[in-house]
Amino acid sequence: MKEKKKRKKKQKEKKELEPQYYLSATNMQTLNYKVYYMGALEKIGYFLLGFVVGAAVGYLFYGGLGKDEYGNPTALTYILNAAVMGIVGILAGRFFLPIRTKQILEKRKRELNEQFRSMLEGLTTSLGAGNNVMDSFLNVQEDLKMQYEEDAYILREVEVIINGVQNNVAIEDLLYDFGVRSGNDDIMNFAQVFRVSYRKGGNIRDIIQNTHSILSQKMEIREDIETMVSSNKMEQNIMVVMPIILVGLIKGTSPEFAENFATLTGVISTTLGVVCFVGAYILGQKILDIKI
Repeated sequence: MKEKKKRKKKQKEKKELEPQYYLSATNMQTLNYKVYYMGALEKIGYFLLGFVVGAAVGYLFYGGLGKDEYGNPTALTYILNAAVMGIVGILAGRFFLPIRTKQILEKRKRELNEQFRSMLEGLTTSLGAGNNVMDSFLNVQEDLKMQYEEDAYILREVEVIINGVQNNVAIEDLLYDFGVRSGNDDIMNFAQVFRVSYRKGGNIRDIIQNTHSILSQKMEIREDIETMVSSNKMEQNIMVVMPIILVGLIKGTSPEFAENFATLTGVISTTLGVVCFVGAYILGQKILDIKI
């Protein structure tokens, strides 16, 4: 009964997952920027990377257990080595997948934010020259093609907007759909203001200019903060590697002292040290992750 409930729960969770892609009003594929699902090969590749690193670190910290009284490896030693490497490797691989997914999502959102700012800058310039909204988007599309590669997110979004307008879909609805899919408060706020103002004769040029100004200020503040904490992040990354390097040096240069790691006291001390270290790293990550 419990297994059936677990299966139903997993099936329900799978059904409730947000799709990675949607179809626009003109049947163009659009991206859901809030989620990212790795493909099978990508999962295998990142899992193997995490597994290899985890297995190596596990062996470095816990390898060599079960030796005889003369310090020679026994059958138990090889079994324990394989078990430690397998368990730590699997855990590392599984933990690395969501971490890598989060990194990809954050990178995508940063790129989209920067590209959206460029789009607003182009729209402001074009509207200021007396062009209407549709012509401004056409001009911006050409400008963005010179700034970004063909697969840039914003180029795809501008293409969806232009295609939708040409097929009699309201531009405010297209922008609103973009805002919902983006998961970005700035884009969503812009889409909502544009939706209210466009049909009621609001000053679209001023709205776009103000949004561009606010977005630019936020990005400048974010860049200043990242510059300020970059040295701390570097120190944190060094601290991640240092215990591994130190244990490796100890085991490589002083085998006699390294035997202490294979004792019960050594295993307990190592485990407590690793737990404290991982906890401190996670806490440090949260402290340095400053949201704007």
